[in-house]
Amino acid sequence: MSVPTTVLVLPSPAQGHVNPLMIFSQRLVEHGCNIIFVNTEFIHNKVISPMGNQEASVTGRSRIKLVSIPDGLGPDADRNNLKELFGAMLNNMPAKLEKLIEDVRLKDGVTVTCIVADFLMTWALEIASKIGIKGVMFYPSAASMLALQCSIPKLIDDGIIDSNGLPITQKTFRLSPSFPAMDTDSIWWAKMLDSKSGTEVFNAVVHCMPNLELTDWWLCHTSTDLEPEVLSYLPKLLPVGPLLRSPDHDEGEIGTSLGHFWEEDLSCINWLDQQPHASVIYLAFGSSTHFDNKQLTEIALGLELTNRPFLWVVRRDSNCTNNMFEFKGNQGKIVEWAPQQKVLSHPAIACFVSHCGWNSTIEGLSNGVPFLCWPYVVDQFFDKTYICDVLKVGLGFDSNENGLISHEEIKDKVDKVLRDENIRSRAHVLKEKLLSNIKDGGTSLENLNKFIKWLKE
Repeated sequence: MSVPTTVLVLPSPAQGHVNPLMIFSQRLVEHGCNIIFVNTEFIHNKVISPMGNQEASVTGRSRIKLVSIPDGLGPDADRNNLKELFGAMLNNMPAKLEKLIEDVRLKDGVTVTCIVADFLMTWALEIASKIGIKGVMFYPSAASMLALQCSIPKLIDDGIIDSNGLPITQKTFRLSPSFPAMDTDSIWWAKMLDSKSGTEVFNAVVHCMPNLELTDWWLCHTSTDLEPEVLSYLPKLLPVGPLLRSPDHDEGEIGTSLGHFWEEDLSCINWLDQQPHASVIYLAFGSSTHFDNKQLTEIALGLELTNRPFLWVVRRDSNCTNNMFEFKGNQGKIVEWAPQQKVLSHPAIACFVSHCGWNSTIEGLSNGVPFLCWPYVVDQFFDKTYICDVLKVGLGFDSNENGLISHEEIKDKVDKVLRDENIRSRAHVLKEKLLSNIKDGGTSLENLNKFIKWLKE
């Protein structure tokens, strides 16, 4: 009897990185692999918190084993201080990961045959190389963003960015003649909330780049239909997206949300069932967006003005006041965290007001939902431009002289996007194209099958 292939999966410590790698892990499980899913202790506690007492049974029945190693910072450290976080992880985690691999071999009799490392954790590929096992890089954002990183020396030589990674001047540029035009707003590490953090992330990216040469396998959460020119520019990069949660996954309801930092409020699905077809505005701004109370008030007033039902995801940690959870407008529902894929596939949804994180972008596009784009940090600004100007399946908001997106602007853009039959039609066509990538004969499914065959060799 053959021994199942055991893959160690290592995401960066952020919701937008844990989520796609968890879905990717579920794909590998469906093909008979066992997974050791390694988070930092800080993130591991966030992942198991929504699971409550079901943690043991879920991970016990599943072939996904959730484990953790310390990131090297104290429990009360500021993990938004990226210089400290990246420095601590690099100093502490490699030895801990190597020990973990050795411990599961000696104590559990399990041999890890491959490490799949998130781009920002590619120091783990050095460990894979050192101990003689397979190593793979997984990129959870748009392929365009990896192309940008691979072009850092060119960007510096061409005077687009300085040696700290920050744009020298506002301008448009192309990475190659066949590549779509980009502007300096696309330089994702420069779109942190402050330039110091941007430089820290840039330094981490530069540090990671040489590790890519340690593997022949670069996997990305995209598809050939979504970014054809970019994938031609980076022929080594294999698209495996869209990565969507299986509704019939054998872990049941809790398993479909495995990897989320908050418990999903399933009551919103029953609520959506009561709403008319294509009537509901869905608003969700991801795991890190923070609005001040002035902007939250403008959103609430804008929703009232639309006179439409809405479903709004408002995290308790997002600077909102508790009375925001009492706001229902004319006919709305507010939840702390939603089963987003189920929400977006619901026939009651009319449009998606989104921060344009890449996971949300993929989920919205895969369900043919028109976008209203409200980016907050990093690659979300590129994603917004791509949605609105390249794919033409959404609109952006314009802020006023006070830097606020006003309630009038919100109502105006909701009305515009819902009146635009061309946007809806393009969104539907793109949905069909994206889903064809993960059906029999689709490029992403063929890439996944090729990868799994290599894993098991």
